[in-house]
Amino acid sequence: MADNDVAAGGRDPYRWLEEVHGAAALDWVRGHNRATAATWTEAPAFAQLRDQIRQVLDSADKIPDPTWRGGHLYNFWQDAEHPRGTWRRTTLEEYRAPQPRWEVLLDLDALARAEDESWVWKGAYVLRPGYERALISLSRGGSDAAVVREFDLTTREFVADGFTLAEAKSSVCWIDADHIYVGTDFGPGTLTTSGYPRTVRKWRRGTALADAEVVFAGEADDVSVVAVHDPTPGYQRDLAVRRTEFFRNRTFLLRPDGEWELVDVPDDAEIDLHRQWMLIELRSAWQAGDVTYPAGAVLVTPLDEFLAGKRDLTTVFEPTERSAYSYHAWTRNHLLLVSLTDVRSEITVLTPGDDGWQRRTLRDAGGFDHTDVADTEPDLGDEFLLHTAGFTRPPTLLHGSVDGPTQPLKTGPAFFDADQMTVRQFFAVSADGTEVPYFLVTPEETADPGPAAGLTLMTGYGGFEIAWTPAYSGVIGTGWLARGGSFVVANIRGGGEYGPRWHAAALRENRPRAYEDFAAVATDLVARGLTTPEQLGIYGGSNGGLLMGVMLTRYPELFGAVVGQVPLLDMRRYHKLLAGASWMAEYGDPDDPADWAFIREYSPYQNIARGRAYPPSLFLTSTRDDRVHPGHARKMVARLQEYGHDVTYHENVEGGHSAAADNAQQAFKWALLLEFVWRTLTDQRPPQAS
Repeated sequence: MADNDVAAGGRDPYRWLEEVHGAAALDWVRGHNRATAATWTEAPAFAQLRDQIRQVLDSADKIPDPTWRGGHLYNFWQDAEHPRGTWRRTTLEEYRAPQPRWEVLLDLDALARAEDESWVWKGAYVLRPGYERALISLSRGGSDAAVVREFDLTTREFVADGFTLAEAKSSVCWIDADHIYVGTDFGPGTLTTSGYPRTVRKWRRGTALADAEVVFAGEADDVSVVAVHDPTPGYQRDLAVRRTEFFRNRTFLLRPDGEWELVDVPDDAEIDLHRQWMLIELRSAWQAGDVTYPAGAVLVTPLDEFLAGKRDLTTVFEPTERSAYSYHAWTRNHLLLVSLTDVRSEITVLTPGDDGWQRRTLRDAGGFDHTDVADTEPDLGDEFLLHTAGFTRPPTLLHGSVDGPTQPLKTGPAFFDADQMTVRQFFAVSADGTEVPYFLVTPEETADPGPAAGLTLMTGYGGFEIAWTPAYSGVIGTGWLARGGSFVVANIRGGGEYGPRWHAAALRENRPRAYEDFAAVATDLVARGLTTPEQLGIYGGSNGGLLMGVMLTRYPELFGAVVGQVPLLDMRRYHKLLAGASWMAEYGDPDDPADWAFIREYSPYQNIARGRAYPPSLFLTSTRDDRVHPGHARKMVARLQEYGHDVTYHENVEGGHSAAADNAQQAFKWALLLEFVWRTLTDQRPPQAS
């Protein structure tokens, strides 16, 4: 255990840094930002790297990722001329053209200038059917809290006296053209302890929001409460969801008599309704009728029969030791199910018929590439869009139909030369004997490997059942791989690579299993002769930033450089800061002595040691991050500096949880991260600014 007063449960001398906009705290931030800029960003090499990354992010040749709504493909686009971005749309046929003609719906840069606001796009909810209106969310500086405004897709203007919400962490859903469900901050008692809406109201056009009727309410210690309307012709229905914990919920259907009926499934299951069907994703074993279904299974049943008490469920996916369900998408008449086998993707088409659900493989990406369902439009038919890419293969967007061919629509540019690069998958053995997969991207071995031989950048996440799959990154490719470095993605426990069991294996008191896994991958890389601790740099963000903090304080001898982005670090107070209370099912409750007994063993802020040797570290965060409090990173850096450790800090004044609001800020952030790691591992660190 570290020797500081915070670890012993005493006074926290840096609590003042939790005052996000406090004068003293911001002076501290500005001082560190100046020192970091003077030390790391004034050299020509930094500017060159930043500009190269900016060119990648602003490239006019990258695929305009589409969202399919009605007869249009919508896209939000950022480039050098539109740093805040434009929301636009086109038809599928026009999208096929090398240079599609886009109908620009909203120019955020023009809006920001006109309103003198640093608007950041947070998405749009388009009315179905009709597709003539949208509810647009705009954030100041990138925070999760956003304003909501009604937008006319015909006139391309905001609707005067339309549905409008002030800045908050709101939820909205169209019911019809004149009614929406809304959850927002209505004042004391209307938010959960996690800071999300506790009540849902039905708001009618032309009436005051304050007069809207409360139609559903949860409890204060819920995570959040939402209501949604399904407008599918012939299957219109309304649902309300109480998210009681991050992975537990209770879902209700609105009956014709106006009462809400609980859908009788396990509270850790997720359901999805499509036309007459209900799909159930299980996180734990469930006995329904005379059958026990295993954790990780996916079931389908007619909704009306289920509500009537029947339990004739069809298993459309059952996991194995090596495979897991990832997610699904519906077309009008088919189910597309994406699964992972040792973190390799496969898409299966499932079709209901008189003889049950028929299945066939739609696409297996092959090798170490990964294929996702980019989108479908189940209101229209059985077409789909697929996105496929790999660590060294640029993305391709494909269009197809369940009963027809699949053909490429767009192919993204190659931002780096990958001809001499190799992708491999290995399995490290963790402390408890569990095999942990990881991907390794390396330059081709040569007789003269050069000065970058062995330089390795490694990342991971390990939380919230999120799987890290192969992806093409022009930023990593340009800023690291093209310089001769190797890149590693560790698929540690806590993630979703092997379904719920992989996640549950690192929950609460088992959280150290994720950290042991990451350390095992680092050790395995060295044992294979691929790198050395002095040549191994690591980075991660959010929960991955917590991972970095633990690696720094618990396994410092394994690494040469550590970077944490928007990190959780003070696990004694995380549940009291912003959205932290929503994650207690993941980490535990620090106010419970039994939980704090295991949390304190790894909490980075509480485990900083005065005399132990740590590798140089960099922490990045954002003043506008209203999900993971910037106080985590601030306090960690202050205590590291107090104890004489080598630490660098940068806090972007905007950007939210991504720590960047536009491509210029993204380029700066990534250039700082990559330059810090590269120069640290190669003993080329610049002299510290005074």
